[in-house]
Formats: sequence, structure tokens, C-alpha cells
Amino acid sequence: MAAGHSVFPLELREVCFRSGGQRIIERISLSIDRRVRTVILGANGAGKSVLMRLMHGLLAPESGAIRWCGRAERAAEQAMVFQRPVMLRTTAIANVAYGLKLAGVNGEERWSRAADALANVGLAHIATRSARVLSGGEQQRLALARAWVLKPEILFLDEPTASLDPSAAQDVERVISEIAASGCKIVMTTHNLGQARRLADEIIFLHRGRLAEYTPASVFFAMPRSPEAASFMKGELP
Repeated sequence: MAAGHSVFPLELREVCFRSGGQRIIERISLSIDRRVRTVILGANGAGKSVLMRLMHGLLAPESGAIRWCGRAERAAEQAMVFQRPVMLRTTAIANVAYGLKLAGVNGEERWSRAADALANVGLAHIATRSARVLSGGEQQRLALARAWVLKPEILFLDEPTASLDPSAAQDVERVISEIAASGCKIVMTTHNLGQARRLADEIIFLHRGRLAEYTPASVFFAMPRSPEAASFMKGELP
């Protein structure tokens, strides 16, 4: 995309995806704008992670179309953080600096920005520690720093706290909120209702690969419109 050109809206039109002969995503159409935090919610196996990978461009739809501001090509102004991020065999600050190097940032600016990124996620004190010996929560915050420092317009987060203890999860949620406050669009998957209540401005609710609801979070939690969402909030869906 041309420099300075927004990637939004991100539009999905009748998107389907099949794996191993099984339909994972079934005719999903929606349009995502940059103004709010979007949480993709649903039970395990609902298709949340697959939908996010389709949006990000890691997977190609079997049918349908995904467009960034009307364009079919994958937008460059985006990043993704996975549930279990891969750490390079080097220090925390070098992990961040490496991404900046790939982005063409050189010299002192690269290391200065990497140091600032670690400070922004509360990891300045472990800058020279090996990334692979950090705790799970620290690694997740480091992964967020690696992504945030590239200044993406949209950041995809796939179950970013699923394997963390409550204290580490709280630290990660704080960083996510700060990233959103900086103007970066957040799209995040979770099956955690409490986390969705804390972080979501709008909810995409999936049930067995279908879009059951796409609505403001306040409406979703006050009065879910689909029986599947109502059952999910009561803990009745698998």
C-alpha cells in the first residue's frame, strides 16, 4: 500500500475456509474499522484463530474475499502476536532490534527505539537478559514490544494470555490497553469472558465457524441476540 494510506476498513466478504475436509469458517462477511478494540470471542474450536490468520494473511480463504481499504493485497501496516511467541536466541533488546533492522531502521536509532519499546512494556530492567529464559508473561510482553515498535496500524493478538497466571495476564492486558491508546487498532481472540469485558469495544462472536453476532460489547454482554451467545455466557457451550 502507498505510504500514508490507511488499511481500513478491513472487509471480509463471504469468506470460507476448509481444512482436512472440514469447513472451519463458513461464509463470514464483516467490516472492521480502526476506531475500536475488536475481540473475537467463542468457545474452543469456534474458528477464532483461523479467522484471525485469514485476516492477517497467514491463510488464504477457500472462497470469498478479504480486502484492505478496497484492495486485495495483504496490508504491510500490520503485525501479529501469537499465544506462544518464538524468541530469538539472543537478548531481549536484540529481539526487538532485529525486527527494526528488517524494517530498515539502522544505527543508533534502532537500539534507541528498541530500548524505548522495552521500557513501554515494563521490561527495561531485563534488556540484556536472554529472551529464552524469561517467564511466559515477560516473553509475551517482549513479543508485544517487538510488534508495537514497528508502529503497525493494526495488531492481531491470538489468545495472548491463555497460558499465563493472573498476575502476568494483568500485565499483558495493561500493555494491550496502552497499545490501543497509542492509536493502534487491536483485534484479539479470546475465550475468556472476563477479559473480553475488560478489553473489548466490540465483539465478533463465532459459533462453529459461523458469525453469530457482531455488535458493540455493551450490547453483547447486556442482551446477546443469538441463543448461542446466551448459552456461551451461561457456560453451556463446550
